[in-house]
Amino acid sequence: MSLEKVAKLARVSTSTVSRVLNNVGPVKNSTRARVMKAVAELKYHPNLHARTLAGGRSRTIGVIVSNLSNPFFFDVFESLESAALAEGYDVMVSNTGYEPERLVTSIQLMIGRRVAGLAVIVSEMDPRLIQLLTDAAIPAVFYDVGPAVGRITNIGVNYRKGLEKILDHLHTLRHERMAFVGHHAGLGPTGERQKTFEEVVGRDAPRVEYRVAVASDSMEGGQQAARELFDSGFRPTAIVCVNDFMAMGVLRELRERGLRVPQDVSVTGFDNIRLSQFCYPALTTVHIPRREIGVAAFEFLRSDGEHPRPAGQNMIIEPEFIVRDSVGPGSA
Repeated sequence: MSLEKVAKLARVSTSTVSRVLNNVGPVKNSTRARVMKAVAELKYHPNLHARTLAGGRSRTIGVIVSNLSNPFFFDVFESLESAALAEGYDVMVSNTGYEPERLVTSIQLMIGRRVAGLAVIVSEMDPRLIQLLTDAAIPAVFYDVGPAVGRITNIGVNYRKGLEKILDHLHTLRHERMAFVGHHAGLGPTGERQKTFEEVVGRDAPRVEYRVAVASDSMEGGQQAARELFDSGFRPTAIVCVNDFMAMGVLRELRERGLRVPQDVSVTGFDNIRLSQFCYPALTTVHIPRREIGVAAFEFLRSDGEHPRPAGQNMIIEPEFIVRDSVGPGSA
């Protein structure tokens, strides 16, 4: 079905149909209604790819995440998508599974599709990406893994401060046997949390004992890591989890072993996903404002006459410590 047939049925020019479909330029309400009625009657679907090639500017934002099954990444994506759709942008999403090669491939594909901008909400990184994006002249927002250079903005979180608040709280409650449950320790944002744990707790050794268990970023991974800790013979009084998602699995393993939280073992998370409020007991965690991150990422990427795109810059988020019911005094 062609644009010309829509124009003929609506009794307007093809340029008027194009203005209506692209929502640009002045068009009378009565004319717009006729065009949309003709579109519906003819079941016309515009060729978005051809429109991008002809206009030279895309209205699609690319979003790349590490793990869409983790509510943290989904929440950021959902808030970005909501902000984008409200402004007439489409959103295309890709999931990397924490694999740098898949990240590079995803970015190459989105560059090929001429997206208007890229939100890279990942924990992994590949040094080739900065040059790749620079050469493509595509604006991008990284979540804590890319430098703020050229048209690239970085949204960072003070993870160290968040972990220090958790550990200060556990220290006040006299916990002396602690464990850290994590995943992908070699990656920036997740690795920073584990590094901070080991540095802070290590300063109090040998008075304070600690272990680290690593598994996949999933609830099953959290359960597996907790199982390995207890099967090794180590009996922590507090388990610090790299995120709330894995903490859910830790809580399940503790229940299956007949251990009470927090009377026998305290558990903390990180991110403050919605599940953390509704699990039992409610999870002590660190709040990362996922909605604000998604909206900010879109605002950095959007560009029109009223909202010129800012140059690359750093945005640092200070986390908030949330005390709930999953932490209690250390046991002997």
